[in-house]
Amino acid sequence: MNNTKITESTSTPAPATTVARGDSPQSVPRAREATRAFTDSLAPAPDPDTADTLVLVVSELVTNALRHGGGRYALALSAAPNTMTAMVSDPSPARPRERTPDLDDGGGGFGWHMVRRLTSHLTITPGPGPGKTIHARLPR
Repeated sequence: MNNTKITESTSTPAPATTVARGDSPQSVPRAREATRAFTDSLAPAPDPDTADTLVLVVSELVTNALRHGGGRYALALSAAPNTMTAMVSDPSPARPRERTPDLDDGGGGFGWHMVRRLTSHLTITPGPGPGKTIHARLPR
């Protein structure tokens, strides 16, 4: 069973560094590379499975932003002693929604399910502008 807590917030999150922006499917590998460089720079470094999980979560969030969130994203990453957080902003105010995964034609539907299962906490905040930011936190 999924224990991820999803909340909506209007408060301002802690500052983070924007490490990638994209507006095409070709930008997804850059987001993954930036995330891997981020996890590699942490001291102490997260264990390899946790680092891989953060890369997967980022990949899913930026892909969803491109497909369903207005066609572009900004990725910011931050770390605290016990957590790592990926923040993906897109221009759409629409909340992510679960849909039935397409098991026959490979049409997707797995991303939001995966993100919810792999993270310890999700927060959706309005902005920037008319869009939203999804904050996905994982234990470090």
